[in-house]
Amino acid sequence: MLTAEGLVRCAGDICLALAVLGCFYLLLASIVVRRFKALQPVKAARPVPVTVLVPLCGTEPGLDSRLRALRDQDYDAPVQIVCGIQNPTDPAIRVARSVAQERPGLSVDLHVERVIHGANLKVSNLVNMVRRARHDVFVLVDSDIEVGPDYLSRVVGELQKPEVDAVTCLHYGIARGGIWPRLAAMGANAHFLPNVAVAMTLGLAQPCFGATIAFSRDVLCRIGGFGAFKDQLWDDYAIGQSIRRMGREVSVPPFALGHVYSEMSARQLIDNQLRFARTIRSIDPVGFAGGVITHPFPIALLAVLLGAGERGVEVAIVALAGRLGLYWCVGQRWGVRLESPWLMPMRDVLAFALHVAAFFGASVVWRGRRYRVSRGMLLPNPE
Repeated sequence: MLTAEGLVRCAGDICLALAVLGCFYLLLASIVVRRFKALQPVKAARPVPVTVLVPLCGTEPGLDSRLRALRDQDYDAPVQIVCGIQNPTDPAIRVARSVAQERPGLSVDLHVERVIHGANLKVSNLVNMVRRARHDVFVLVDSDIEVGPDYLSRVVGELQKPEVDAVTCLHYGIARGGIWPRLAAMGANAHFLPNVAVAMTLGLAQPCFGATIAFSRDVLCRIGGFGAFKDQLWDDYAIGQSIRRMGREVSVPPFALGHVYSEMSARQLIDNQLRFARTIRSIDPVGFAGGVITHPFPIALLAVLLGAGERGVEVAIVALAGRLGLYWCVGQRWGVRLESPWLMPMRDVLAFALHVAAFFGASVVWRGRRYRVSRGMLLPNPE
């Protein structure tokens, strides 16, 4: 019969084994990232009219420059930008109007409507604003995404491939501010982006991201319009799954877009990251549980606390070096500016803590409101 000391030692050995396995995962991820779709260039688009849908809610650092980047695309066909807002006192209205007035010859339309269609306020906004769309190719992009002047040409070019019916884009992190946005951006670059690359390479994921979703008006009608996703927390994933269930392909091109993080506090960082983790757990609980091996550094530290001794310390050092190496590979592959690598031990421990916390509870905070999540659905006012 095992004693308490024996159980602790056994737990330490299990943690050590998981950490070693995680080190091999980091090596695999580094190789995958370096080779990820490197030989698949995206052709420029045959110019067709496009409506860009940008749901807005409040101002964020750099919002005006991101809207200008969408407005000033190097694209030889009509482009309509629809900025949707639900609150008529939202300060984003002033920003959108200012960007529109700078170049009145370009189509930047502002749609303000209070009507709420479901628990997901972003989707409610889209239901309202899509009625303003004049063209039959839609590009949906989140307001915190930075794009280059060839963004539309590359996305529409991918959409015009014969086998492609929708396009989504990977995203990397850009920090705007102090330590909290830097930690958030590091999470995107050192965890999210390489994990997605590995999952796609191994055929374990079929992603769709709010960074960009492009499709035709016909495809949107066939999946029931935006209203079909009015209570989904992860609406972008649900849209992608609906398109794929029709036998259509959602393409993920090899380039990535910049996702700007501007968390103002530790509380906001934790709320955002925990919402992301609990949403993934709700959609894919088995895969999320298996994702524990992607955190070898904190698991090795836990093994040390459970008595693994020098072996645990050695594995922890290897795991941290592996994470930093993976971080460097992401920077090389997608041209990402690597924020504060000295924060990596803190970022890794935080990521593991949030992974564990995601198993305990089902509530999330989004835009200041608290919800309960069940199978990806938003249920307001939990207990």
